[in-house]
Amino acid sequence: MRFVYWTLVALAAALLAVFAVSNRGSVSLGLWPLPFAIDLPLYLLVLLPLLAGFLAGKFAGWIAGARRRRELRHRRRRIGALERELAATQSLLDGGTPTLPSPAGGGRVGA
Repeated sequence: MRFVYWTLVALAAALLAVFAVSNRGSVSLGLWPLPFAIDLPLYLLVLLPLLAGFLAGKFAGWIAGARRRRELRHRRRRIGALERELAATQSLLDGGTPTLPSPAGGGRVGA
């Protein structure tokens, strides 16, 4: 599957390179109320908005995943605290001295 992904990425990169080489002609871009115009290659006029849209989509996806990342962090901390508590309980059952969980773990001290 990874091979297919990288093959498609290489194909897309090759197509973009061919597009950029084929469309090097200069285009004048002017925005009506502003008194100036900018000359830039046609491929930049096409590829920069595509790049901006890609980055905006990645940013929106990152923002949308914030709740899931926060929940995963919480679950990791909870699992760590439960593992420390289990280790302390097992050492008590084995007759050893109890190992106290760290204060950051949120586990109970003693039984």
